Amino acid sequence: MTLGLGPAEWQIVGLSLQIAVWAIMASLPLAVLVALALARGQFWGREVLNIAVHLPLVLPPVVTGYLLLILFGAQGPLGQFFETVFGLTFAFRWTGAALACGIMAFPLMVRAIRLALEAVDPKLEEAAATLGASRVRIFATVTLPLMLPGILAGTILGFAKALGEFGATITFVSNIPGQTQTIPTAIYSLLQVPGQEGAALRLILISIALSAGALIASEWMARGMAKRVRGT
Repeated sequence: MTLGLGPAEWQIVGLSLQIAVWAIMASLPLAVLVALALARGQFWGREVLNIAVHLPLVLPPVVTGYLLLILFGAQGPLGQFFETVFGLTFAFRWTGAALACGIMAFPLMVRAIRLALEAVDPKLEEAAATLGASRVRIFATVTLPLMLPGILAGTILGFAKALGEFGATITFVSNIPGQTQTIPTAIYSLLQVPGQEGAALRLILISIALSAGALIASEWMARGMAKRVRGT
């Protein structure tokens, strides 16, 4: 068996990377805002927000995909809104795959960023305030640099999750070659066809390599964050 990828397999890998990158780019700003709200905010509905953010982690992915189909499908209220206002169609498109992957990765990103933010010593921010710095300047020059390793770690974890997402994606956007077929859905399809085990194995090895690399990078950044917090 050769491990060389053919054009169709490279297309699958490229589309998977495209979907994962867009999923993380679109969800990262919101993940930072939600992490800030959960770590520092005191408001009514905070626990409801916390539950809603982490719900995709415990719900069956198929349920999440079905809910996305209801809300963002061609006849769904949000689907019609985005298509009318922005010209964006999600159902059975790669944009929908990115949406599904972003939602499934969102809890991991929020948790990593929130933990990094909670590790920031408030006394450093208070010291900056006593020197006359505004809240925006304190966040930009003190808080953000200290929580940056958590943001990077959350981004990488979310990226790995997006690359491996299967249930929500296949339920929401199906498994259309060249349109919505990602590495996990392609592996599933290949394993249903006798004689395609070699092609499936090649994609499995690619998936393992990408996921392992992301986890190693995330662990390295987490250790760096811990050293920074300890001041060593």
